[in-house]
Amino acid sequence: MTASSRLRSIGLAIILTWGWKRAGLALLAGALSSLAMAPFNAWPVLFLTLPVMVWQIDGAAAGRWRGVPAAALTGWCFGLGYFVPGLYWIGYAFLVDAPTFAWLMPFAILGLPAYLALFMALGFALARLFWTRDAARVIALAASLTMSEWLRGHALTGFPWNSLGYALSEPLALAQTASLIGLWGLTFLTVAIFASPAVLIDGTSRGRKPWVAPALALIVLLSMTVFGAIRLSRQPTLMLTNTRLRIMQPNLQQDARFNYGAKADVMKKYLTLSDRASGPQSTGVRDVNILIWPESAFPFFLTREADAMAQISDLLPKGTVLITGSVRAPDVPPGTRITRAYNSIYVIDHDSNVLSVYDKLHLVPFGEFLPFQDLMEKIGFEQLTRVQGGFIPGTRRRSMEVPNAPRMLPLICYEVVFPGHVVERGDRPGWIVNLTNDGWFGISSGPYQHLQQARMRAIEQGLPLVRAANTGISAVIDPVGRTVASLGLGLEGVLDSGLPAAIPPTAYARAGDIPIMIILAAAWLFVIRRRTAK
Repeated sequence: MTASSRLRSIGLAIILTWGWKRAGLALLAGALSSLAMAPFNAWPVLFLTLPVMVWQIDGAAAGRWRGVPAAALTGWCFGLGYFVPGLYWIGYAFLVDAPTFAWLMPFAILGLPAYLALFMALGFALARLFWTRDAARVIALAASLTMSEWLRGHALTGFPWNSLGYALSEPLALAQTASLIGLWGLTFLTVAIFASPAVLIDGTSRGRKPWVAPALALIVLLSMTVFGAIRLSRQPTLMLTNTRLRIMQPNLQQDARFNYGAKADVMKKYLTLSDRASGPQSTGVRDVNILIWPESAFPFFLTREADAMAQISDLLPKGTVLITGSVRAPDVPPGTRITRAYNSIYVIDHDSNVLSVYDKLHLVPFGEFLPFQDLMEKIGFEQLTRVQGGFIPGTRRRSMEVPNAPRMLPLICYEVVFPGHVVERGDRPGWIVNLTNDGWFGISSGPYQHLQQARMRAIEQGLPLVRAANTGISAVIDPVGRTVASLGLGLEGVLDSGLPAAIPPTAYARAGDIPIMIILAAAWLFVIRRRTAK
């Protein structure tokens, strides 16, 4: 039996699979597909899994409408298999305060993936509605999944984590295409490229040339690599001459971060670590002019603790500023009990003056607030941070003035995972600062995935990104995605680095999602014409 005959036999067997075997195969394909994400980045596995999904949609019940429910169920099973191993680490957060939240862990590990899988189901159903029996069906699937993934990134505050487009973020040369068409463009290319081998079982009747689609996919993949290599070679990392950074990564346990009684120990650790010599010639914090601490660094309201502010003043040399995360109390009359707070970033100088403040705009559902907050609290639920009433969202995203550096764009935690919602029009900063606390998720895949997505924002916008994480991974990344310096997961230490210079705005920074919308419109037009021509 020839290789093509063997492949055709496999494809036909998958097409004819039904019942629990069909569901199990979709679950397995989804689970294997999760290996394309960080920290594994084994994206070639998609050449195996996405063709299987095409063949399963081929095998959906006959008839334009009858096949849609079967395709949707296949998509949901694929999505469940994809998201459970991809997001298992979320369960770790429910063990930080185990007596209160551990019982919810199974619901998080299975419930969130079951919800996110609905978007995969929608993409598969939409693709089946416009399905063809030629290579155009791959384009139908690519366009449909891109639309459903975009919707996943926006619906109900959005959660675009591990969107399929991140499969093309490694090696770095491939990721450079994001500077042209962003994450959603990469999502379209991911599905179109890796699903293309499914066409090889189509045969040569009616003038078909089944090798054309996978050949074109390989050409596109090669072209992306060449484009990326040229872009990287033409954009060397250039450092600003007068900006010296120090990132402090305390690797602090979560229970200390929410225990006011640990205040003295937390401050002592921060102050000692921040002034630690990083080498034989180092004189500690005096070597830098910008010190950066991670998200929600203190178990108290920083600016309401005069002794803590005085200690920071004593630490900072003249001309050095601190960028730090902290919860911030709202402005209320003296004596008023504070029940809610902002998740904020402060810029503080050596005289303890607060130069600028940013309040987190995009809060985490169930982590920083609850849907239907009042009702959920009345029946006994609370979010993981246990702030009664939930955190207060900020009002707008804006860049901040920082002495000794260009204007910076502050992004707290998972605000950095939303493509197209980073830089405001007319307010282009010189760098992005991402303060986060991935300590919720232990030593797991989560922090690696978070870093992968943060790096994509740097490439999309052509801006350097500086990331300070409580337990790691802290990093300085240049505007084309190179890691200039990093401090690994679960380590305590300081990271000294210069600040890479920004490059001119990328095509994506200028046009946003308009190019991918044009690509999707052209894709649908192509599919519809192919369908009506049959």
